[in-house]
Amino acid sequence: MNLPAKRTKPLPLQWLLIVPFVLQIFAAVGLVGYLSFRNGQNTVNDLANQLMEKTTDVVDEHLDSYLKIPHQVNRMNADAVRLGLLDLGDRKKAGHYYWKQMQVYNLTYIGHTSADGTGAGAARYDGKTVTIDDMVSRPPKNTYTYATDGEGNRQQLLYKIDFDALNEAYYTNVVKAGKPIWSRIYTWYNPTGSIPPYITALAGYPLYDKNKKLLAVLASDVHLLKLSEFLRNSNPSRMGQIFIIERDGALIANSGKEKPYRIRNNTIERIKAIESTDPLIQSVTKQLQQQFKNFQTIGEIRNLQFDIEGERHYLQVVPWKDAYGLDWLLIVAVPAREFTAQIDANTRDTIVLCLAALIVASLIGYLTSSWITRPILKLSQASEAIANGQLAQQVEISNFKELGILANSFNQMAEQLRESFAALEQTNTELEDRVEERTAELKNTLTELQRTQAQMLQSEKMSALGQMVAGIAHEINNPVNFIHGNLTHVQEYAQDLLNFLQLYQRHYPNPVAEIQAEAEEVELEFLQKDLVKILASMKLGTERIRQIVLSLRNFSRMDEAEFKEVDIHEGIESTLLILQHRLKAKQERPEIEVVRDYGKLPKVECYAGTLNQVFMNILVNAIDAIEEVNAKRTYEEIKDNPGRITIRTSALNSQWVEIAIADNGSGIPEPVKQRIFDPFFTTKPVGKGTGMGMSISYQIITEKHNGKLECFSTPGKGTEFAISIPIKQQVRTAAKLASSSLD
Repeated sequence: MNLPAKRTKPLPLQWLLIVPFVLQIFAAVGLVGYLSFRNGQNTVNDLANQLMEKTTDVVDEHLDSYLKIPHQVNRMNADAVRLGLLDLGDRKKAGHYYWKQMQVYNLTYIGHTSADGTGAGAARYDGKTVTIDDMVSRPPKNTYTYATDGEGNRQQLLYKIDFDALNEAYYTNVVKAGKPIWSRIYTWYNPTGSIPPYITALAGYPLYDKNKKLLAVLASDVHLLKLSEFLRNSNPSRMGQIFIIERDGALIANSGKEKPYRIRNNTIERIKAIESTDPLIQSVTKQLQQQFKNFQTIGEIRNLQFDIEGERHYLQVVPWKDAYGLDWLLIVAVPAREFTAQIDANTRDTIVLCLAALIVASLIGYLTSSWITRPILKLSQASEAIANGQLAQQVEISNFKELGILANSFNQMAEQLRESFAALEQTNTELEDRVEERTAELKNTLTELQRTQAQMLQSEKMSALGQMVAGIAHEINNPVNFIHGNLTHVQEYAQDLLNFLQLYQRHYPNPVAEIQAEAEEVELEFLQKDLVKILASMKLGTERIRQIVLSLRNFSRMDEAEFKEVDIHEGIESTLLILQHRLKAKQERPEIEVVRDYGKLPKVECYAGTLNQVFMNILVNAIDAIEEVNAKRTYEEIKDNPGRITIRTSALNSQWVEIAIADNGSGIPEPVKQRIFDPFFTTKPVGKGTGMGMSISYQIITEKHNGKLECFSTPGKGTEFAISIPIKQQVRTAAKLASSSLD
């Protein structure tokens, strides 16, 4: 005997509608809350890292430029000695020479100490007034400090001191090293208060003669307290800190109000960061010591998070070195609450809103399910009656449109079933076709929008660059033109004075003894010859500056927003000038050669600024390709076969010109070459390229100039981009003809 299967208790339809709906809402609310919290944390981390990275980049760049000046001054003075422009034995003239340099450079001291212990220098001990130092011999009372007037002439003697320069660390360390170095960090404090306390870093330069005999040690001091001022102005955080320490933990500068030194018993002492009165600096230093044990072990950038007194802090430690021996740590500390306050408030609001949405959605789900289940229950009863053979049963038409249609379907099921399936299949096919068409349209629209957005961004960048370059060129051009214009008159006046002097010497060949002695003292014959050379050099220099300014203005083209006849060669040269920093020789490779094969070109109607942008994009890609090859070769291999960029221009005919830019880089594979002008396509690493440079260049040439841009490349041999543009634009020509016909 077969027993009937046990049936489970059926669930009400209302529960089947309510429970999944509520579960979905609850899951969505929970997911939204969790994602909101996680995204908030990720946003805080990203924002903190970006802020610290931007800050360290700014400080790093300032350190590079600020601490490079003393060594540049030393090299400049060494060259002046070798050229005979600076006589170290003439301490009076040397002191005046250093005084003039102090008017240009914001340094604490510039001077020299000869091998015999004598020397001269100019100083700004109080941070404002420039004095002249004169070391006559070894102690006692061998160093004299003089006040100066507005022309650098010595005035009254301020004080005399004992100073054994030959036994000072700045001298002995430099002589021992035998090369330019940072000697040490000096501190100074005068209990009388006439000179404020200061901390300086001394750059030393050993100067030798042709026989490798030491002549003198050149020295330049830079004021380190000004680094604290810069850090204070660069600190983006109200509650954070930026500070610099040496590898032994000694504090150099910080963004707070604390000085990196203390006065104890009328003596200035440098302080350790761990001894700082600033609680944040002290706590951060302790945390770093606990984690790394020794500051010497920090050899790369570290991004860290610490809890200091129960509060989360973000830290970035950046090692900073230079070629002359400085080895510092740059530390940025930012408390998390500076970023999380608003995010936490938003998270709380989001959770409250999600809970409210859950409650409202659950209530709506219950009411909706009740409304739906009532007519469905009636429809189910009528369907069951029809299934039992009660064909005369009529399904009651519901007030709901959809349920009414369903009731009619039940009443007409036998006659319309086949037709309904056929109609459904046809409708499905049409819907799929419409969806595919709409998807393709949206994809094309999105691609065009992205390309336009990238082009606008690139245009804004070029516009900003053009405005900056044009402004700099304008500001430089006016004083240079003034100097260049007046140099001609100065030359004439100097020549007249020299002619007068020669005439005087012919008529009075035997002057009095005083005049003869003064002529020998000032080296009159040398001055007559050298003055003409100096004026000629100054005129050549101003002419070079005018050429550079002209190139910058040609590149910016801020006044050429419309079509205009321009010299293509000027645009190429101005672009090369902008990229000169990437072309010149570096430590790891020789200079990238630029071969100019210029033909005779007429002036071409074009958008000069956008055409320069195309040159810039192609030349940058050429330099990148050459550097990619050079990275795999030694210096000697590069020297034997250097990187080379060849620029060729020619007139194809009376209507077209061609500009070809070729390199001997790595070349482009065929699959890549086929997509090189596609928007957003790039082979460069993330962050190195946008994939829009060549796409925008192709649009500029083909659409804006009605020309052609072609790429020819062989992997391993190099790449050539050929630009062909008409000399006269047809659109402008047609417009001119139309205007003439109307007239």
